[in-house]
This record gives sequence, C-alpha cells and structure tokens, in this order.
Amino acid sequence: MTKGIKKIVLAYSGGLDTSIIIPWLKENYDNPEIIAVSGDVGQNDELEGLEEKAIKTGASKCIVMDLKEEFVQNYIYPTLKAGAKYEGEYLLGTSFARPVIAKGLCEIAKKENADAICHGATGKGNDQVRFELAIKAFLPDIKIIAPWREWNIKSREEEIEYAEKHNIPLKINRETNYSKDKNLWHLSHEGLDLENPENMPDYEKAKFLEMTTPPRLAPDKITKVTIGFEKGKPVTLNGVKKTGVEMVTELNKIAGENGIGLVDIVENRLVGMKSRGVYETPGGSILYRAHEVLETLCLDKDTQHYKSKIALEYADLVYNGKWFSPLREALDAFVDATQENVTGSVTLALYKGNMINAGVSSPYSLYSEEIATFGESDYDHSDAKGFINLFGLSTKIRAKLLGDKK
Repeated sequence: MTKGIKKIVLAYSGGLDTSIIIPWLKENYDNPEIIAVSGDVGQNDELEGLEEKAIKTGASKCIVMDLKEEFVQNYIYPTLKAGAKYEGEYLLGTSFARPVIAKGLCEIAKKENADAICHGATGKGNDQVRFELAIKAFLPDIKIIAPWREWNIKSREEEIEYAEKHNIPLKINRETNYSKDKNLWHLSHEGLDLENPENMPDYEKAKFLEMTTPPRLAPDKITKVTIGFEKGKPVTLNGVKKTGVEMVTELNKIAGENGIGLVDIVENRLVGMKSRGVYETPGGSILYRAHEVLETLCLDKDTQHYKSKIALEYADLVYNGKWFSPLREALDAFVDATQENVTGSVTLALYKGNMINAGVSSPYSLYSEEIATFGESDYDHSDAKGFINLFGLSTKIRAKLLGDKK
C-alpha cells in the first residue's frame, strides 16, 4: 500500500479532516514528505494560520493558491449562464469549487514531482468523486489516497478524539461540530441537529449563519440593486464595473444583510443516499434571479424553454463531478450561443429574504409594448381565428372520430 510513496500533495483546508490526515499519513505511509496545498476560493478567515498549523502537524510546507478570480470567471459564471441549479434549488457552491482546487493540486503535484495526491473527502459524499475525476483528467496515473476509505475512524467524534490525542488544535468543539464548507460563493451546513429533517434550523442561534442575516432580523426597509450583464455575464453593480471577485463579494454583503440566499434542502447525493443541508448563497441568489429575469426579455420562447432542459443536465454534470468532460464543454458552447444577446440591466428590490423584480431593460429586448398593450395597436385580432383553427385541427379530427366513444 505504501511502497514508493515518498512525497504526497495533500488538499489541505485546516479543517477537522485534513488536520488529522497529516499525522495519519506520516504514521501509515512510512513517514513521507507531505506538501499541504490549499486552494483559496474565498474561505477568508479559514486560511489564517494555515501554514503554521500545517507545518506544526508534520507538513514540509504549505502552499496557498489564489484561485478566486479563476473560480468566478471559469466555473461560477459558466454555471450561472447555464442557469444550472441542482434539483431546482442548490446553486452548486461546493460542487464547482472542487474541480478548480483539484486542477491546482495537479499543477503542484507535477511541479513537486509528487508520488500521490491525498484528499479528505469521506466515502459517503460527493466530493471524493469530484476531486478524483478532476485529478484523473490531468494526472490519470497518479496514486490517489483517500484516508476515509482506509482508516478505522468512523465518525467526526472519533476524529476529534484523534486530534486531541495528537495535540492538534481545532477551531470547533463537539457542540458546534457542524460539517461546513465555505468559499466565495456559499457556505454549507450539515450534521448534528440538521441530520433529522423534522428539525427546523435555529437561524438566529449564535455563530450558525455566517453570510446571511436571519430574515426576521433583516432591515425593515427595501434595498435596491442593479446588475448589468454583457452576453450573460455580470459586469456592473449599481452602474460600477466589477471584477468577478468584487461582484460576488459585494453582493454577498448586500444580499446577506437583507436575509437573501437561505436554502434548506434534502438532496440526492451521487452515491445514492439522501442528505439534508442548509446553504447560504446570498450574492449568488441575486445573480441567478437577475440573470433569469434578463433572459425572459432577451430569449425567444423555444430557446428559453430548451435551455431550461439543458440547465438540468448541466447541473447534474457539475454536481456529479464531471466538470472536465466533453459534454460539459459542448453544453457551454450551446449556452454561449444563447447568451449572445443577453445584455442589459436588472434591478431587484431586496426585503427580508425576498427578491422582488423592480425593472429590466435590454437593447436586445424581444418584448414589444406596442404589440402586447391592452390599448389600441396595429395587432390584428382576426388573425387569431385562423391560427386557432389550424392549431386545434388535430383535436377537432380526433373528437369527430371518437364521437360518443369518449
């Protein structure tokens, strides 16, 4: 099992799983060199003290890759343009963070001439698939180590015991031991009382929500935001041009203060089980809503309806770890074609968790007030008679054929 494994690149977050993996690898893989690698996709304070902690627990060094803008431009925005939501609600915050991190791990593994790549995903979850399919796309022959599929640790409680025995400092305790994943786009919560779907989350409990104000406690006033899009991509916020990171960061603050972006779902994991999670995606929720509103103006009916079907497939691909796949690339080509005229601005009014449409405009709008008006226009109402006769012809023929048999 350990033969020839002298240098391991570890996907390192500093959380519970990866904190104990470093000493575990040293103990079980004949004391290899461990290079801790963290992909900065917007974890913010979670990255504080990461290098010191990694080295203290046995890593030779810790590399932090700044992946934030790449994450937004090459993963978040393509998924946004596709309108992809897993099972109608989940905005894929963890799902598309894994491939960008895994791609970075492979780059470091090549540079360091590593023998293996290790990750801390469990054997129950989706992340093991996402990490490993991405690694196979770039380093198909490298050994992948997944301790959760090897060690005899069976629970997060036992992980904490292992950490305490090895004097590994943790930012959590047994009472606040939610399984969380945080990045620029979202924060997920799983475990503890959330494992029972009958339990309503205590959103107002201290330190539970981190990105979103509980809607009841949000300001009792409307806040308006205007998003400008070019070819389906968000480019301006309230008239000011923004980078991808700036756009998401600033919208997170505005939306979070107004209680936007809370989702509580039971989802179908790739491995077959159902899982309950609470997600905070404040800025992302605004971007999705604004993009959807703009598309109602700019896409014809057939394209809009067909694109909604593509969105389901796209979401499944991302959720199931197939980011680096020919089908996802092909779907991107289709989506980009649909976005050629998705340019304009959308204003939303935010109020205590609600997003209310407050105006949309586009130079490519297919909406004609002159035709749609209830007032006088050049529309010839008599045209509808022939249309209905042809549209209903098959219904009429079938009715005559069946007669009294119906």
